[in-house]
Amino acid sequence: MSEMVTIPREEYDRLRATAEDLADLKAYDRAKADLAAGEDELIPAEYVNRLLNGESALRVYRDLRGLTQAALAKEAAVSRVTIAEIETGRKQGSVTTLRALAHALGVMLDDLAE
Repeated sequence: MSEMVTIPREEYDRLRATAEDLADLKAYDRAKADLAAGEDELIPAEYVNRLLNGESALRVYRDLRGLTQAALAKEAAVSRVTIAEIETGRKQGSVTTLRALAHALGVMLDDLAE
């Protein structure tokens, strides 16, 4: 049988807020460590806003990396036309194609999947 403890609501709310603050601090520390280890990157607000506004993630990350469609096509061994069709929404792209593009851009596959 488990023991039960009764505490005032005010104390419960304080403990809960403290636990949430601790979780936020741990997440912050993990993010800073990932940045320092090169496992994550900061993305300028301009590019984040483009993603939030629904622009093609492939186009945004390609622009962020300073690549043309032709240069990305060569790096990923994918047709430039395929890249153009994915960026304009005419095609979704196969998992294999998106994986090759993600690898060439240095992002996770999930970053390109919409």
